Amino acid sequence: MTTGLTILLPTFNEVNGLQGVVERIPLADLQAEGWDPRILVADGRSTDGTQELARELGLDLIVQGPAAGKGFGMREGFARFLSGGDEVLVMLDADGTYAPEEIPRLLSVLRKGDRDVVIGSRLRGVIEPGAMSRFNWVGNHVLTWAAVALYRVFISDVCTGFWAFQRSSIERMELNSIAFEIEAEMFTACANERLSITEVPISYAPRVGHSKLGSVGDGMRILRKLLVRRLFPRPINRI
Repeated sequence: MTTGLTILLPTFNEVNGLQGVVERIPLADLQAEGWDPRILVADGRSTDGTQELARELGLDLIVQGPAAGKGFGMREGFARFLSGGDEVLVMLDADGTYAPEEIPRLLSVLRKGDRDVVIGSRLRGVIEPGAMSRFNWVGNHVLTWAAVALYRVFISDVCTGFWAFQRSSIERMELNSIAFEIEAEMFTACANERLSITEVPISYAPRVGHSKLGSVGDGMRILRKLLVRRLFPRPINRI
């Protein structure tokens, strides 16, 4: 008996990183462990050939509608997942920063049955030289401390892009993020729904290509999302 698994890769102009990430996903190992994996790409209207590459690789592809932004893409990916029959979803970025070989580690913890969500923590793991600037390292810690203080739920890396979810967890999350604040909002939704969260240390490598994350502006958006969802546990608008 196999368990349906969706591996969600959000992309925006990741033609240089996508194939390497896909080739590193340990599909044979996952199948040997009883998973039935499929790879779903949620693309933010890339212009560099990412969509064409995804099709060449035989991946399921969502091209975002009029609105762009990682938050929109993730939400569309979650909706596609819920429209299918898979029971578990793993998400990680397609820029080479996260190690697909570590997917089974998150799934093994999730499969124990007593956790709803498992995150991969960069700040408890190994950050390779050049993968995260000192400024971003400090910023990630500050935002994580803020999240824990506001929600009284422990997490060591609120901005990580490596998550594993039970289907029931995604069904209960209510999200309206449009950009890079989506991971912080996922944490707030899990905390507000009293979902059980645990984490495993992961490795974090320099990305392939140019970063799209603006340090100060995106950091302020993330902090604002943490504060707003503390005051309003349900999204007021769902764009």
